[in-house]
Amino acid sequence: MAALTPANSLPRVTGLDWQGVRYFSTVRQGGVSGGPCASLNLGRLTQDNIDHVLENRRRLCAELPAEPFWLNQVHGIEVADADLPADVPPSADAAVTAQKGRVLVIMTADCLPVVVADGEGSVLGVAHAGWRGLLNGVLEETLRRLRAKRPRASRWRAWIGPGISQRHFEVGADVQAAFVDRDRRSAGFFVEKIAHEKWLADLPGLARFRLQEAGVGQVELSGYCTFGEAERFYSYRRERDTGRLATVAWLPEGR
Repeated sequence: MAALTPANSLPRVTGLDWQGVRYFSTVRQGGVSGGPCASLNLGRLTQDNIDHVLENRRRLCAELPAEPFWLNQVHGIEVADADLPADVPPSADAAVTAQKGRVLVIMTADCLPVVVADGEGSVLGVAHAGWRGLLNGVLEETLRRLRAKRPRASRWRAWIGPGISQRHFEVGADVQAAFVDRDRRSAGFFVEKIAHEKWLADLPGLARFRLQEAGVGQVELSGYCTFGEAERFYSYRRERDTGRLATVAWLPEGR
């Protein structure tokens, strides 16, 4: 687990240094929103005052090399190509780019934000991975699209940002069964809470497992739990009326 807050910058969390990639997740401090969305809520589809959201986004954008490539996230596996023109945010839960300075962004409030790139920093992807997206293959689809853009890319690496931890992520027997039916090895990421009814799911562990199976050699977990750290993160499971965090990533110029 690593945290980074440069002087005169918005509070943020990030992981290990990554050659050719810049990335971080916002936390809930540093903005102007009040109430349940206090203070750096970046989600437009919340109960927050839209003027507050826009000011918070302005503050985020002031720290980035360009306006982010926003998505309309729908808990699916569609991957948008951020290098193609888009008049409105596409309905997708992941995005890829091979363009320097193109900022990708994922919004979360318990689901996992995942950043993926090759060892040379020639191609980059971000994905929004809740249990539905993980089950149906959003991470594998993101990697497929990255490899299509850079067929010779290698030494894949990923960072799994702040999300809900196993201790707090209760799911029904149907969710557990769906994962195990797809791959029996997934059973190791569930702990039975109520016999045959409720399970605790290790979402970050499942994401790391799926990434490694897809050929990502280095996967770093942030170690942050959005549900358990109320002072730092928003959590939809903890309180439905809440804000949204952003995870941003880009390939810097000059390489």
